[in-house]
Amino acid sequence: MIDFLNIKKNFPIFQKQPDLVYLDSTATSLKPKIVINKIKEYYEEYSANVFRGIYPMSEKATIEFEETREIVSKFINANKSEEIVFTRNATESLNLLAYSLGRKIVEPGDEIVTTIMEHHSNFVPWQVLAGEVGAIFKVIDIDEEGYLEFRIQNSELLKQIITKKTKILALTYVSNMLGTINPIKEIISEFKRINPKIIVIVDAAQAVPHLKIDVHDLGADFIVFSSHKMLGPTAVGVLWGKERLLKEMYPFMYGGDMIDEVYIDRTTYKNPPHKFEAGTPAIGEIIALKEAVKFLDKIGMDNIQIHEKKITDFAINRLTNTFGQSIKIYGPKNIEDRGGIMSFTFDKFHPHDIAQILADDGICVRAGHHCAMPLHTRLNVPATVRASFYLYNDERDVNKLIEGLKKVKEILK
Repeated sequence: MIDFLNIKKNFPIFQKQPDLVYLDSTATSLKPKIVINKIKEYYEEYSANVFRGIYPMSEKATIEFEETREIVSKFINANKSEEIVFTRNATESLNLLAYSLGRKIVEPGDEIVTTIMEHHSNFVPWQVLAGEVGAIFKVIDIDEEGYLEFRIQNSELLKQIITKKTKILALTYVSNMLGTINPIKEIISEFKRINPKIIVIVDAAQAVPHLKIDVHDLGADFIVFSSHKMLGPTAVGVLWGKERLLKEMYPFMYGGDMIDEVYIDRTTYKNPPHKFEAGTPAIGEIIALKEAVKFLDKIGMDNIQIHEKKITDFAINRLTNTFGQSIKIYGPKNIEDRGGIMSFTFDKFHPHDIAQILADDGICVRAGHHCAMPLHTRLNVPATVRASFYLYNDERDVNKLIEGLKKVKEILK
């Protein structure tokens, strides 16, 4: 049995700031001591470049680096570690796909499909690509409760969304604003039944830190996520892709370590993943990512998901019961269909004013459109307040949020 009430002791920031109420893990997660120590270990004990030197420090760094690739591969049940490409973040992973895959396969008149609930990183690259090559950019809408506006059973509607001209479907696993958990496996299965040739790209930045992910079970072609949202360091992203597709793609950048041979008249490149990892990477940070994965594995992703649902359900009920019609919470009402994300508006108070008053009491939330401006426009709301929960949050944090919102009401009324 995991003792989530005492899990904060693993995070040094709570020792430095014992009154901190951190409700912004959707933006970035806090880091446990073992992750911080691993970065320190690299810089103090074997701070050398990877794949270049034959001296012991470089060999040690390379072994540790590739160990992370193997551990991440097993964490999402990839076929082999060579299917794991390290980038700077999920945003770079998606842009890599737009350039190296999209510009290779998408032609004038083809279709690229995404959804209205996407983060800008999984919306704008495809919008730009469609405009550049003359493709059709299609956006799946949502219903009033925050679900994608189609039902798997409605085959005629599905055929309007995905056609024989659709080359790419790019969609989020979990909405970073609504918290909606999309039925990715079912969506992919049905859409590939209509068009078996479509390439499905899943933004799993808000899923991998919170849900148990099996890339084979989902049926996607590519999945992207970020280290910093799953207790790992910043400046590390992950792109998982099917080996066959990675081999067919163009390189994203050119330079150190992705080269096989260079001649005056031609250059050849290494096989994936190194074909996409030009230059010196964030070595210490990538090495430390494996400690974050081990930490999550030890707790258990199923346990984390249960804990987050419990906290989110408690928070939604407490806010609704306390503030009634004054508060509007977005996203599915069924707690089983949402992650630990709760975006809301409060009375007529501006979200930035709310966030500032909460911040004065050490309560960290986000205010704005959360890099999901098309979704906010669709909902006819300029901004929302977002509180997001992770494994180090508990009911005490929710109660402090309630007290903070009472203070907001008192000050701004």
